[in-house]
Amino acid sequence: MTPAWTWLIPAISVVVLGGALVAGVGPWLAALCGIALFAAVIVAVHHAEVVAHRVGEPFGTLVLAVAVTVIEASLILSLMFAGGEDAAVIPRDTIYAAVMIICNGVVGICILVGGIAHREQTFRVEGASGGLAALIAMSALALVLPDFTTTSGVGTYTAGQLEFAAITSTALWAIFVFVQTMRHRDYFLPVEDKTNTDTHANPPTNLQAVGSFGLLLVCLVAVVGLAKVLSPIIEQVIIKAGAPKAVIGIVIALLVLLPETWAAVRAALANRLQTSMNLAIGSALASIGLTIPVVAVAAIVFGLPLHPGLEPKDLVMLAITFLISAVTLGTGRTHIMQGAVHLVVFAAFLFLAFVP
Repeated sequence: MTPAWTWLIPAISVVVLGGALVAGVGPWLAALCGIALFAAVIVAVHHAEVVAHRVGEPFGTLVLAVAVTVIEASLILSLMFAGGEDAAVIPRDTIYAAVMIICNGVVGICILVGGIAHREQTFRVEGASGGLAALIAMSALALVLPDFTTTSGVGTYTAGQLEFAAITSTALWAIFVFVQTMRHRDYFLPVEDKTNTDTHANPPTNLQAVGSFGLLLVCLVAVVGLAKVLSPIIEQVIIKAGAPKAVIGIVIALLVLLPETWAAVRAALANRLQTSMNLAIGSALASIGLTIPVVAVAAIVFGLPLHPGLEPKDLVMLAITFLISAVTLGTGRTHIMQGAVHLVVFAAFLFLAFVP
């Protein structure tokens, strides 16, 4: 029997979101929105795990990664249309923040807590290395090369260059999904653990899986909707604190990535680091491979300003992240030292965002 909270919390979250949209967000309603946001994240992860148990790996992690990224792209577009010239850097800041949060924050905490709980963990390096290579190429095309092209201004692309970056990013993501789900699916399957009762439990029925998929979408819509409702308040707090506007992109990415982060950490604690890596790398690739084409089409069709090139400081941080990732994820075996290194880089990313 399905627990009542699995459908009651999504319903309440949507009601709270509707109330905030109609009545506006005061101090008490803002606090209620924050509570509803975190509750919706927890329930979203539950339903994602139900779907994952029904369809198996790596399809389950792909469902959550794609669902979150599609809604993330929608949120970025809404901010671009509403923000004018100041919104030209929002896609760049959000995508860059998502990559840094996933590759350093999510990967780091998963490796650290997994190492603390299980001493040493393993995953299939064949899948992770291919995904990391695609992520480096996509990040370079979308965020790095605009600073070095000469046809347009520094940090920008012409329409043709933007189209090329969008097409190649989409192609790389599509090939990765094909490899992950069909051609080399075994590269992304976790090593069977006979002590893991979740793996050997009876899978949910098709009806339960469909119901959970629908409720997962409701939860994700509620998460992004509540994040958007709270974003003006967060923006005011950031401005009053004297922090750079780039911090707004970090906050957006943090809120949107909460469901995936929670799911990845739970998997690492359950000694399923392969699932954590599938979520992390898949989410980072989807964040670029799906978001860049949508943003590019909107910028070209509607004439929206777009500044995808990173600042010099961020270029260095991105290069450090990929260099460390190639070293720490290159053996398929992890322990707490690797997680600590990623988290230190993540801390540096956050610190330098506030003190550039």
